[in-house]
Amino acid sequence: MSKAFTKETDAGEVYDDLPDRPVSPHNLVTPKGLELIEAELARVHQEHAAAHEAEDRPKLAKINRDLRYWISRRATAQVMEPPSDAVEVHFGSTVTILREDGRRQTYRIVGEDEAEPSQGTLSYVSPVAQALMGKQVGDTVQAGTADAEIVEIS
Repeated sequence: MSKAFTKETDAGEVYDDLPDRPVSPHNLVTPKGLELIEAELARVHQEHAAAHEAEDRPKLAKINRDLRYWISRRATAQVMEPPSDAVEVHFGSTVTILREDGRRQTYRIVGEDEAEPSQGTLSYVSPVAQALMGKQVGDTVQAGTADAEIVEIS
């Protein structure tokens, strides 16, 4: 069969339509989280301009996908101000727990794009954050596979 009757693309033309990154419906952010989203959006816009200038189609496809993601995250971001009290755990609270094995761990509850557990921030939709929400100092929560006591909220 002649190539004229087939819809085959050249190897360099398969980059136009990468699938979108999944966008979570959960998008509460701290003021700092909004700043991080806006910084990422600015960075991706700069990368887009550079890739467009270089006519780098594979990179443009990836950047366009990232651009759609960050535009969506910025458009749906709901900024939550820091909690006004430290009586119970809220979005934005910093919580210290004491685990059964004696480890003390401190986490700040933040939005999904801002969360980095190894840096002490947890997404508010994570199981540990969900267990902490609404609790007070002295309460025991399930943190992973074991219990932990809330020892401080700020």
